[in-house]
Amino acid sequence: MTSTNQPLVSVVIATYNMGHYLPEAVNSVLRQTWSNLEIVIIDDGSTDDTAHQIAPLATDEKVHYIRTENKGQPQAKNRGLHEAQGEFIAFCDADDLWSPRKLELQMREFENPKVGVVYSEVSYIDQEGDHIDKAQPYERHSGTVTEHLVIKNFVPFGTAVIRRACIDKNGPFDETLPMGIDWDLWLRYSVDWEFRYVSDVTYIYRIWPGQMSKNYRGRYDNAFRILEKFLTANPNAVPDELASRAWADMYISRGMSIAAAERSFIEPFCDVFRGILRDSSYWQGWRSLAKLILRRV
Repeated sequence: MTSTNQPLVSVVIATYNMGHYLPEAVNSVLRQTWSNLEIVIIDDGSTDDTAHQIAPLATDEKVHYIRTENKGQPQAKNRGLHEAQGEFIAFCDADDLWSPRKLELQMREFENPKVGVVYSEVSYIDQEGDHIDKAQPYERHSGTVTEHLVIKNFVPFGTAVIRRACIDKNGPFDETLPMGIDWDLWLRYSVDWEFRYVSDVTYIYRIWPGQMSKNYRGRYDNAFRILEKFLTANPNAVPDELASRAWADMYISRGMSIAAAERSFIEPFCDVFRGILRDSSYWQGWRSLAKLILRRV
């Protein structure tokens, strides 16, 4: 793929009350070395100065600003997908940033027509834009990834570029899910498409107080729904023993998250024990149980 025959990439930015950060996010996309792109901004009923902040950038022919009534993140992202004209779709949250060569580095992987999703590595900044050292929690995978993805969502959402054919074949975001919509999407796409991992850092994720991502209870409530939905719709996607491990990991992870955040014992103990009952050979369960008991003593 050369600069003379670049396919169009549509970059969807769904935003709500992010006027302070949005121009920086848009400018980071406009600075791409990949020239054939458009930016579709869906303002999900913001009540701050988003419209004022984005007005100077909206004069750029590549930038399309659409204001809607507030309906929530999944609906806003799906509106962006509907408006997008590109053969490929990428995402940037309004408070995050792209590196200049993101598309140049990732789009080359789509030369293989079996590849539906290309994702990359991520780094972190705080609310002021200063770098944060943060270890990456999950191993990354390429190829047919369902058996890995059913255990952990290892795809950082904003890093992903997807082939429009994925949406046409496997659907957009599930609007009944308030959280975890990316994991649900990747699970569905993984059934029919290969994923590719690019090790370069192409996405800068901003961590700031009050983010939805800190709602760990809500996140796990939706994760349980997503796993149940996927395994019910795709009963042959993974072996039964792997499905049991996925459930085990879900209970164990929720229990340990609650224990860490709330310094409690009974509820986390019950979750970890449920996980062990699902898969008694899963060493993570026994290690987590030991941690809880030692912390209690």
